[in-house]
Amino acid sequence: MRPPELEHDLDLDSHSLRVVNAIAEHGSITAAAEALGYSQPAISQHLKRLEARIGMPAIERVGRGVRLTEAGQVLARYALPVISALDAAAGELAELSGLRSGRVRLAAFPSASPTIVPRLLAAMNERHPGINISYIEAEPPEAVAAVRESRADLALTFSYPGDRGDPHTESAHGLSVRALSREEMMLVLPAGHPLAASGTVDVSQLSGEAWIAGCPRCRGHLLELCDDSGFTPRIGYETDNFLAVMSMVAAGLGVAVLPTLAIESAGVPAGVVVRPTSKRNFRTIHVVGTPGARQVPAIAATLQMLAELTTGRNPESVRA
Repeated sequence: MRPPELEHDLDLDSHSLRVVNAIAEHGSITAAAEALGYSQPAISQHLKRLEARIGMPAIERVGRGVRLTEAGQVLARYALPVISALDAAAGELAELSGLRSGRVRLAAFPSASPTIVPRLLAAMNERHPGINISYIEAEPPEAVAAVRESRADLALTFSYPGDRGDPHTESAHGLSVRALSREEMMLVLPAGHPLAASGTVDVSQLSGEAWIAGCPRCRGHLLELCDDSGFTPRIGYETDNFLAVMSMVAAGLGVAVLPTLAIESAGVPAGVVVRPTSKRNFRTIHVVGTPGARQVPAIAATLQMLAELTTGRNPESVRA
């Protein structure tokens, strides 16, 4: 039998669900407040009002942190689908009223910033000028977190085969993950390198070279790529700057492996050659969103445009 105070309809709102979901994700009120862009006292006051409405506690103190009660877990379980459904309803109502407008918050990895993202923004501005797209640059784990915490509607991400830190596994649980295309990973060599004239290069032939590594996940891929070829790379330099990688290779400081988008962004300067690996190595580009995101017209239009822009970036056409 329900308590007397629950004998009426519960007055829940989407903001309450966002707050509870953020606490579930981050484990503390302070971290949840930071993720949502509110002060800690504001979140605490909102929780008190929520608990007064539902007639039971949503959180409980555990040491220096908090955890959700059974009631809080119920709210968290429904948070993402409910918020997505509300956003979808708002979008459809806007379409029905003839208001051709909308907002999409996009997050994407660095090598997409000077390549896919500008083309997307330009194409959307031409075809759907009423849709406002905001953009932040973030590595895949942070981009997925932004979608989960409702700080982004869509995230462009990437994954490598056998990636132990793939952000599309546990951290993307409950989200929608769609593969857009595959992107070839290319070896970057000095023009005077003995293998520069080869059509393809066996990675094992570079076991004695110094390597230039990139971001942590790219570095992890390099280690796995070389491990599959029977050696541990000697990493001499590390930088996330694609132009710096090209300059270092041109100066003869080492060799590198870069995705095609990074090469497209940086360009291939004099003194550098780009070659595919003999085993043809690829990473996959994904788009991540909430399960109901596609029902929001502005987001659906953005997803359609992303699909159009990445069509043709397949194993045969993605070459430097």
